[in-house]
Amino acid sequence: MDWQPGNMSDDVEDRRSDSGGGGGGFNLGGGGGLGIVGFLVLLVISLITGRNFLGAFFNGSSGPSVQQTAPRQTGLNSDPSASPAEDRSAHLISFVLDDAQATWTKIFAADGKQYRHAKLVLYRGTTYSGCGTAQSQTGPFYCPQDEKIYIDLGFWDELRRLGGDDSDFAQAYVIAHELGHHVQKLLGIETTVQRLMRQQPAERSPLSVDLELQADCFAGVWAHSTEQRKIVDQADIAHALKAAAAVGDDHIQRMEGRAISPESFTHGTSAQRQHWLEAGLQNGTINACKTFNSSLEP
Repeated sequence: MDWQPGNMSDDVEDRRSDSGGGGGGFNLGGGGGLGIVGFLVLLVISLITGRNFLGAFFNGSSGPSVQQTAPRQTGLNSDPSASPAEDRSAHLISFVLDDAQATWTKIFAADGKQYRHAKLVLYRGTTYSGCGTAQSQTGPFYCPQDEKIYIDLGFWDELRRLGGDDSDFAQAYVIAHELGHHVQKLLGIETTVQRLMRQQPAERSPLSVDLELQADCFAGVWAHSTEQRKIVDQADIAHALKAAAAVGDDHIQRMEGRAISPESFTHGTSAQRQHWLEAGLQNGTINACKTFNSSLEP
């Protein structure tokens, strides 16, 4: 993949140096919890600074949720614990985000639409999001409420464990997939799918799969642009397809020693994910990404 590290994007928020470490729930009492005094101190600091210092002590299953909007921090934090490889990955993500958003801006403009930039948050362990507490265990995700992508760079270790790799374009595919969900939000697809899920609960799983496969296809639309501009070659694309296969529902269930259970799928099989990534790559258009059953078309 042809790229060079450079300045960090204004659309990246680097929270790695101030992310929480995850773990236990909120506790006003003793026994190792935060404690009422500590809670009040952190609450006052959070209100004064506008930063959510309580976020690391909430896990969504216990205690109230304190949502504070932090000042947007852009650029690469000077974090002494960050390895050169991790900082390089942060620069790669920044490049991919800017390049993909420039591509989508042109695609939207050609159709008479205006593209609105998403933001991307780098964090470690735990942080806050418009969709609740973000934790590294959940993997990369897009939050439609605040229009931000969240990623803990430790996910690349999990991707390797699943049989993928952390090559440049494999990482790029993951970011482009999550940005695909932002495109769905802007096109009204995400909102329509959420409504259909409420109206037809029995279709929740297939609708989720179709939504995720379309995000794979949208990642391919961007990949098509990079291939046209000689940023990637066939070897890079092979790495992305390998990553797509590694995060297929059937492959993950098999890796975990579970029986393959299609009714529990949320993202699609390895073959489906590769197919739709290739569909976007080969055609380079939104129209190539019609993953939804015709009766459930958003």
